Amino acid sequence: MCGIVGYIGQREALPILLSSLERVTYRGYDSYGVAVLNGHGIEVFKKVGAVDVVRADIPFKGSTGIGHTRWATVGAVSERNAHPHFDCTKQIALVHNGDIDNHRDLRERLAAQGHTFTSETDSEVIAHLIEQKLSDGAELVEAVEAATGELEGSYAIVVLEQTTRRMVVARRGSPVVIGLGDGETYVASDAPAILPYTHRVIYPEDGDVALVTTAGVDIRHNGSKVSRLVRTIDWDVSQIEKGGYEHFMLKEIFEQPQAIRDTITAYPAGLPRLPVENPDHVVFAACGTSLHAGLVGEYLMAGNGKFTVSTVVASEMAVVPFNRPSAGLAIAISQSGETADTIAGMNGLSEAGFKTLAVTNVRHSSIARLANGVIYTTAGPEVAVASTKTFTTQLVIMAMLAARLMDGTERAKSLREAIRTLPNKVQQTLELADEFKSAGEDLARFNNMFIIGKGQTRPVTLEAALKFKEISYVHAEGVPAGELKHGPFALLEANTPVLALVADDAHKMRMLTTLREIKARNAPIYVLTDAPMHDVEDVATRVIILPKVEAGLAAAVFTVASQLMSYYCGRAKNLPIDRPRNLAKSVTVP
Repeated sequence: MCGIVGYIGQREALPILLSSLERVTYRGYDSYGVAVLNGHGIEVFKKVGAVDVVRADIPFKGSTGIGHTRWATVGAVSERNAHPHFDCTKQIALVHNGDIDNHRDLRERLAAQGHTFTSETDSEVIAHLIEQKLSDGAELVEAVEAATGELEGSYAIVVLEQTTRRMVVARRGSPVVIGLGDGETYVASDAPAILPYTHRVIYPEDGDVALVTTAGVDIRHNGSKVSRLVRTIDWDVSQIEKGGYEHFMLKEIFEQPQAIRDTITAYPAGLPRLPVENPDHVVFAACGTSLHAGLVGEYLMAGNGKFTVSTVVASEMAVVPFNRPSAGLAIAISQSGETADTIAGMNGLSEAGFKTLAVTNVRHSSIARLANGVIYTTAGPEVAVASTKTFTTQLVIMAMLAARLMDGTERAKSLREAIRTLPNKVQQTLELADEFKSAGEDLARFNNMFIIGKGQTRPVTLEAALKFKEISYVHAEGVPAGELKHGPFALLEANTPVLALVADDAHKMRMLTTLREIKARNAPIYVLTDAPMHDVEDVATRVIILPKVEAGLAAAVFTVASQLMSYYCGRAKNLPIDRPRNLAKSVTVP
């Protein structure tokens, strides 16, 4: 979940490193550092806190360097634990994203051989291991190959060596991208970091070791030279800028009508061929926000009469809880395409006999390359840590998949019609922003809340609760409406508001009954509904009427409404909206 960057070329490296680091801070971080190679050796600067892209007190000059934003795992948040890390000779500087499972054993062995460690991290172990291989007579690329061969866990590393003035990149399980310029080469965890400099990139595969020079890259895999495709990123630099909005999250919320429209129009002839066209069992596997998209997909496909459908938490899939299917389809959903738990869950389902389909927003990401098939959302880059437009575009793909797998039914026909109207419905929802702002600012008074729904809104309660937790630091709990009386009622009081998502469907009268029960316990009630009812207004503190979406796709407008409410709640509390504490955009470690 850390961010890494690197540059080798003709220009001053420091400004490029700092600006690139600033563009990967959405991954989450607590400290940062840079190392620049010049005539004096490798000079390093480290700091706990925010990246400062215009620092005037770093006097480093040089055209080769590496940088890092750290999200603490092994070792406390401190300057000495920040990257880059040196070996004993100060000839090697290294940055690392990932987790080294056997770092303790390696540290003990290296310490016994005379190596001195200056940090608590697992990452520093790699630098000393490379140093040891060099002292045994290996040249740099061979030393990195030999060192990484001893690592257990995940890594994306960039190694800078003073003597030969060379840079080496290696990866396994953690993402890295190499950007190609004119007489200069870039390295980053994610493409947006280097988007202002180049659109031509290479994605190294697991196990690759690449020598990076001003002329490009030479890649080896298992000791042999290999070639990797040069790909073109079609994102525009303007997409990773705020464009006049106060926060990236707000910008990305308002980009949703276009993102949904782009995702729909990306498949004018329908979705591409699926790995299994007539499955007997469909399983959604995902984590976090993407898990909630899977739950919407499950709802849309439930009771179809053709196949069974279920959703699993990918991080809980140490053992696949399914019998081997005759025609199983596992749909793995990941915004970044690099979510370690989702990749592991997808691979587990593959081993259990399922064909795999990835749904992701990032082309050529790890999950896209590993799955039997892939469907891309077309949300464009998303900078804010909290997922917004990537989630609603995932909902579109869930609906398109449901229509495809249930083709020939009335439900499929109505879903396709609802998908067509969705961009306009979301736009109409955004036009209610002032109402969501007022409600969100009102909710900022509270520290705890419940969010309830039933049927098609139940997955949205989980996503809405997640947004309030992420953005406004409110302890929000998404609960099926009928489950309130099975325990949570004990917590209802005047300081515990309830946000109710009331859709105009078969469950609305049961929802009204639950609202009356909540009212009797003096809890404030905020209602989002697409079904105006006088009885709701009689019990609610506040009611906001949303556009109506047919075919069970109300999740989209209820989600957008709750996104804006959580945003304005967090803004009223003056919180770091785009970069919530302790969180990372892409969870690349298990």
